[in-house]
Amino acid sequence: MSEMLNHVASCRLPTEWGVFTMHGFEEANGQEHVALTVGNFSDGNPVLTRIHSECLTGDALFSRKCDCGPQLEAAMRAVQTEGRGIIVYLRQEGRGIGLINKIRAYHLQDQGMDTVEANLALGLPVDARDFRLAQSIYEYLGIRSVKLLTNNPEKIQTLKDAGINVVERIPLHVGENLENKRYLQTKADKLGHLMSE
Repeated sequence: MSEMLNHVASCRLPTEWGVFTMHGFEEANGQEHVALTVGNFSDGNPVLTRIHSECLTGDALFSRKCDCGPQLEAAMRAVQTEGRGIIVYLRQEGRGIGLINKIRAYHLQDQGMDTVEANLALGLPVDARDFRLAQSIYEYLGIRSVKLLTNNPEKIQTLKDAGINVVERIPLHVGENLENKRYLQTKADKLGHLMSE
């Protein structure tokens, strides 16, 4: 495959939104990532896709501090509705800082800091994720052209830089609530996320 990731296993994954094929990938350092796919990609047409970074608190524990869980659900629903697509699930918890550091950052947010200020106060990067991993997964699956479900312009640029044709950006505005309103505004103001269209 690529030097970044190796495909190690696949299985059928029935979900609330429909059946996916789950593919497991592993980095040389042992870090694992998955991709959920529906349909065939061999025709070369653009594939509906979401690059989703792991968020235990939002995806599994239903935290209202972020919009991650609702974004993942909306993406799974959209791929099933389309009948063809992929969700790349990267194990990069807390924008790449890890779960324990994320809990520490959440504590600082409880004290009044925003998500960016909290990471910086802990001496951590604002965003340590590596979206190039998605390109390795697309390469394995033969995907060269995508319709990307995202509000994050960095994901678009990373894919373009890797030679993936991003033919369309589809906004994913879901999950706003009173608990995460400031977080979402910070993502727009300080991280450049496209939150208004």
